[in-house]
Amino acid sequence: MMGPGIMDAVVADLKVFGLDFAEGEDQDAIAEKLEEICMTGWVSKSELGNELIAFAMRKEALLLTLENLLIFEHEMLSKKITKPSRKKDDRWSNTGDIGSVQDSMEVDEEEEDLLDTYASPSKSAQKRAITTPENPRSKRTLSGRSPRLNFSPNSFSPSVTPSQKYATRKNRGEVVASFGSAPGGGRARSAPSVQVYNAPHSLTKPYKFMFQDLMENRDVLSYKIEELGEDLKAHYKIDEFSSLMVPAQEPVTVLGQIACDSNGKLNPQSIILEGDREHSSGAFIPIDISELTDYSLFPGQVVVMEGMNSTGKKLIASKLYEGVPLPFQKPTEAATDPEPRLVLVACGPYTTSDSIVYEPMVDLIETINKEKPDVCILLGPFVDSKHKQVEEGQLIMLYDEVFKRCLKTIIEGTRSAGSHLVVVPSLRDVHHVCIYPQPPFVCELAKEDRQRVLFVSDPCTLEIDGVIFGLTSVDLLFHMGAEEISRSSSLQDRFSRILKHILTQRSYYPLYPPPEDMMVNYEHFYPYASLPVTPDLLITPSDLKYFVKDVLGCVCINPSRLTKGQVGGSYAQLWVQPQVPGAQRKSPCIAAQVIKI
Repeated sequence: MMGPGIMDAVVADLKVFGLDFAEGEDQDAIAEKLEEICMTGWVSKSELGNELIAFAMRKEALLLTLENLLIFEHEMLSKKITKPSRKKDDRWSNTGDIGSVQDSMEVDEEEEDLLDTYASPSKSAQKRAITTPENPRSKRTLSGRSPRLNFSPNSFSPSVTPSQKYATRKNRGEVVASFGSAPGGGRARSAPSVQVYNAPHSLTKPYKFMFQDLMENRDVLSYKIEELGEDLKAHYKIDEFSSLMVPAQEPVTVLGQIACDSNGKLNPQSIILEGDREHSSGAFIPIDISELTDYSLFPGQVVVMEGMNSTGKKLIASKLYEGVPLPFQKPTEAATDPEPRLVLVACGPYTTSDSIVYEPMVDLIETINKEKPDVCILLGPFVDSKHKQVEEGQLIMLYDEVFKRCLKTIIEGTRSAGSHLVVVPSLRDVHHVCIYPQPPFVCELAKEDRQRVLFVSDPCTLEIDGVIFGLTSVDLLFHMGAEEISRSSSLQDRFSRILKHILTQRSYYPLYPPPEDMMVNYEHFYPYASLPVTPDLLITPSDLKYFVKDVLGCVCINPSRLTKGQVGGSYAQLWVQPQVPGAQRKSPCIAAQVIKI
């Protein structure tokens, strides 16, 4: 408890100004609170009386109560973690100058370390200066900026230096990958029809996660095995599946899911098969694939295998049945305009790793205004959680505010081009929920933009004039490429094998388990991350090299990212031709190009 001398001194100082304890207050509890405030070091015992008097004068003759002491303590903390403000004349003369905002938002390193101890580990890198509601100076400064600074990089970070490597690039506009030949004739003039495929059953709003039921997760994974197994059984005319647990002296055909016998990477010696519940009760059994001459396997893959299981403890596989993709969507109505559509596809990040200037995004907007594509598909991240200045907490604005300014710049900058915008989130968007399947962004739009801008989930199946696009911003190629093992006598490359798995496993993310840094909600996975049909075009952006490939009749495009580190990346342009109802199917993708920004 506080010493009597100090307590008497505080009371004496207060009574000089006509201040005293509130009637009925517990003076012992107040003394303990005063002692606690002194022990924190925010104010010394010798200055405590003066600070309380100053506080009481600001609040117009407050009485000394526990409630008022809490407010006083909050003010002391605020003063400790923020630097003294500028002189009044300087402050108001520099309204709109970002330097004044930066000064008011800076935090000393010692106090940053203190604040880190109160933050969760995942958010410790996202440090922001704290201002109290009683100090609205920074809010007035921000709101007083000129509209011309709406997307100024100065408003995001103290670092406003453009990326030198990006500015000095020499390959802008270069076509680095192509498919087909771009049509030389005219393009459709009417507005395109852009909508989510099977919209009533699509993910349109946020949902609760982190409360997953393990039994429901098991049911989802088991149902996936059984559903694919039934289709494979019908396609290959298999009479019946056998149990993994029952020894047999003749070859048997079994259904299950590929898994690894440890936490390490899958290899030919660590493969196990998790049987289905109906025939094998979910039992596990090691698999010997030494007799297979062609295979491509990854954890989570649903397979049908034929082989010998003479002991009931190990299956020696002799045949692997390949998966079967879903059928393509058949058009039922003729397109309003038979001319081809131009679709532009770009994937974030939209600024280089050494700058927050968003130059690449501005260049992309210029390209959109020049080419005037019918539809622009923009995939996140827009505010990248892996950006250096985000990781180190150097942005002086809230992440939501940065995203809103990016989005506003894109929407207003492309309004004259008239392009429809489809915005897809990413798990790397630091301001958005980090769960897969990921709900769409929720943003208010101006009345003139509501018909032109569409926010969709990740993943999403999109329909443009009857042409089906499959979209996901997750780097599935990288994730599956790190886990897949194969032996093949053909010349099929790894990208084609992985893309084939996506189509035949009928899922936007067939890998199981996912990487440790990716959170998947399996209760929502089946309805929202399964392929409803085989898409005509599949967009799978990745850090890996760009490409355009025809896999099982589906044109698959990796446009890469708009920026790669400190240098510029690439985007894609696609020409699609609407299908004619009743005619024999041919790929609606006439041509595709991957172009350097």
